[in-house]
Amino acid sequence: MGSSRLPGKMMMDIEGRPLIAHVVERAKRIPSLDSVWLATTISERDEPLAQYAKTLGIEIYRGSEDDVLDRYYEAAKLAKADIVMRITGDCPLLDPEVSDLVMKGYLNGDVDYVTNTKPPTFPDGLDTEVFSFEVLARVCKEAELVSEREHVTPYIWKNPKLFTIRNILQDIDLSGERWTIDTKEDFEFVSQVLRSLGTDKSDMMSIYRLLLRNPELRKINKIYKRDEGYAKSLKEDKKYEDNQKN
Repeated sequence: MGSSRLPGKMMMDIEGRPLIAHVVERAKRIPSLDSVWLATTISERDEPLAQYAKTLGIEIYRGSEDDVLDRYYEAAKLAKADIVMRITGDCPLLDPEVSDLVMKGYLNGDVDYVTNTKPPTFPDGLDTEVFSFEVLARVCKEAELVSEREHVTPYIWKNPKLFTIRNILQDIDLSGERWTIDTKEDFEFVSQVLRSLGTDKSDMMSIYRLLLRNPELRKINKIYKRDEGYAKSLKEDKKYEDNQKN
């Protein structure tokens, strides 16, 4: 709820339901998952989000606002999870089948970490990561930089000698598509997509076909780049490193 670019976004209404309801509904449809958890913060402003999430029939953990990595670790420990799938709450166009492909990539290979973002060929907003609880525990213990604590997994994919990593690709490169919600323009884009398709027919390829028929929709939020939040965190890393030297 404390998003700097779009405050309160998790409870903003999209086609009659809060943003978080769309994400949870899609997460519940991922075949390989046993349970869905919301890992939010202890901040008072996240109280409405936590209370609403209870009505969705999912488990909730509330932890650190700034140390997202620790929040994930504590939530996974409480869930007694063997395997963790990470998706973010601002992706209401998440495709359950795409996320399940990432899980299958983990289950079918002797790997520590699987994603569909290194490099991406799927739209921004379908990002999925899978790793074991043991890997998460190690990362939580060893990661120090601001970007590593705020974005959960950078320590993994920056250390390929420590972790076995696999990336899931698709034949068609849709990495330039922006389907996540960080700004008011993103919110307008997603709202129009769901208004056009409905929630039942808004899988990845249905959305892509809609955009081919209506290319003007892309113009709504095309000015924003992928992973701007991570780029901001890297600047905080520089401050941290400078302080350590001093």
